[in-house]
Amino acid sequence: MHILKEFLSYIIIIVLVIIIRAFIITPAQVIGSSMEPALNENEIILLNKINYKINDIKRFDIVVVRTNNKKDFVKRIVGLPGEKIEYKDNKLYVNDVVVEEPNIIREYTSDYILDGIIPNNKYFVMGDNRINSIDSRSFGLVDKNNIVGNAAFLIYPFERLGKIE
Repeated sequence: MHILKEFLSYIIIIVLVIIIRAFIITPAQVIGSSMEPALNENEIILLNKINYKINDIKRFDIVVVRTNNKKDFVKRIVGLPGEKIEYKDNKLYVNDVVVEEPNIIREYTSDYILDGIIPNNKYFVMGDNRINSIDSRSFGLVDKNNIVGNAAFLIYPFERLGKIE
């Protein structure tokens, strides 16, 4: 009987871990240099998978998006539903108004004009390292359902451990 209780407690723990990872928090690895300097290659982050079920997605949030070819990318939200997005002379224009991007250190992006207004439940995402980023400029707008979660916490390397702003 004691062995059965111990076995059952292990099963419960395993089920809880699976539920937490599937629906609440999951780790993700940063692949490539597209989010430098905010996030570097091979760093490991924790994604909050429930935040956007209860809160709005905000400009400049760092998220993991799943593209149509089932590949995951870490990117920053740049354009929101209902907005017109343009890049001219390394400046972001939202609805024809310049928006400062405090997270960009290396300014570079080719001029880009999104054709039309971003539809409901769609988002325009870009990497911070614009020279080395595959993002909405190449794979298009991201559907809200394809946002896996927002980057909440950096867990590796340990010397950078902390909340992601």
